Amino acid sequence: MSYSSPSASEMLCLSPCAPCPHRPSARASTSVADNTHRVTLRLGTPTPRRCRLGKFQGCSAAATTAPMEKAAPPRTTAERWGSLREMRRVWWVCGMGYWVQGFRCFPWLALNFHLTRGLGLSPVALQLVQNAGSLPLVAKPLFGVLSDAIYIGHQHRLPYVSAGAFLQLIAWGTLAIMPVTGDTFTTEMVCILIGNLGASVTEVVSDAVVTEFSRTQKKGVLQSYAFIGLAAGSLLGNLSGGYVLLRTQEPKTMFTAFSVLLGLQLALSMSTKETLPSSHGNSNSLLVRSSLSVNLRKQFSNLMTAVRKERIFYPLAWIMTSFAVVPSFSGTMFCFQTQYLKLDPSIIGLSKVMGQVMVVSLTVLYNRYLKQIPLRRLVWGVQIMYAFAVLSELILVKQVNLMLGIPNEIYVLCFSALAEAIAQFKVLPFSILLSSLCPPGCEGSLFAFFTSGLVLSAILSGVYGVGLSALIGLSARDYSNLPLGILLQSLAALLPLAWISFVPENWTGDEKIVKQR
Repeated sequence: MSYSSPSASEMLCLSPCAPCPHRPSARASTSVADNTHRVTLRLGTPTPRRCRLGKFQGCSAAATTAPMEKAAPPRTTAERWGSLREMRRVWWVCGMGYWVQGFRCFPWLALNFHLTRGLGLSPVALQLVQNAGSLPLVAKPLFGVLSDAIYIGHQHRLPYVSAGAFLQLIAWGTLAIMPVTGDTFTTEMVCILIGNLGASVTEVVSDAVVTEFSRTQKKGVLQSYAFIGLAAGSLLGNLSGGYVLLRTQEPKTMFTAFSVLLGLQLALSMSTKETLPSSHGNSNSLLVRSSLSVNLRKQFSNLMTAVRKERIFYPLAWIMTSFAVVPSFSGTMFCFQTQYLKLDPSIIGLSKVMGQVMVVSLTVLYNRYLKQIPLRRLVWGVQIMYAFAVLSELILVKQVNLMLGIPNEIYVLCFSALAEAIAQFKVLPFSILLSSLCPPGCEGSLFAFFTSGLVLSAILSGVYGVGLSALIGLSARDYSNLPLGILLQSLAALLPLAWISFVPENWTGDEKIVKQR
């Protein structure tokens, strides 16, 4: 820390016994004779009205008991370049984490076909499996607290990335060698849970790293970088997934390929030294030296204190409820497109690619122009667009596109993933808002709480969709009431506008401090 003016501890520490460690002279030189007692008074400098008790006590303790410590030698040019290289490697690990997170659609596309065609699951059963498999993602706050509070070998981020990659490697590697029979469904479900558990750990730590570095970077740049990496992984995963599945008709090949990628991520994270703002000097702090239970209680207390703040609580409540109140028909639409319309896997994958291209385009557009728009006005417009995008599925279900001369393949390719892309983009402004409000030391905990809340909202949305499907009589053989379900889904997407006042009115992506509602 640098000082432009003398601190309270410098002006109040007048003991001749030992130099105060807070004074520049004590830090700059250690060649002071033992028999020399000198007190320097700073004349003309007003004594501040308030001083930090911790610094004063530190000076007193140093003056009475602590021996003189040698100042750290200045860092050489080679050391500075080495630190810069390690920081870049950390960013490679973080960027690859987001890319792999997006690329998870590659094995999941194969898994959906495996569950429906190999095991013969119905649309409702498929959607239940998808929602149940996401349950480990709800535990993200616990992983965030652990990464904030517990250091492993003087590091508290990258070891958790390695652990998450290892869990995913075990899960998808097991799926790659498991025989395809109905008796293995329980084991496959366990593998799905373990894989999502590892993915949740990696996602939490990556979000925490972005939040830490965003304090020293231009507002919103790192979040946009993360979103682009995530979308790039999704783009390549969907593009290659449909092609590989169409050519091989073998999901295990895709499981094996993804396992190799996870092995590379594990090797990169284990070979990288952590160089983060919170890693310098904090691993020997009181928080780390105290017991595990004390660390966890303190971190949970800090998380609850942050979440209870109105300027954090209300935006979180809005974004989570905006997803939870809209029923999801993801499993039903997947079965409708693949079983009823007989579309190839490549078309499904390419439609997801188009969705990720939309996400990347919207992210770049937001970073250049849209972040100057007040958040409430921006979110209001995005939610309206999302409701109309959901309603556009009626054109495909009612086959209006064929009346207009547009084949099903072309319509699915261009418009099927539009609603999903808008929903994914809607999270970006709230991520930047939370980065500006997140207290130091709570990066992992708060963003884990945020992402787990989104996952829980998605699970509730899926359960809501399953119940609505059963209520209106949707099944693998009868899609006649699917237009009614889509209409109800579109109307539900407009409900969050009723409590849009929870979103800050005047905050923009260029501001660092949120204005009160």
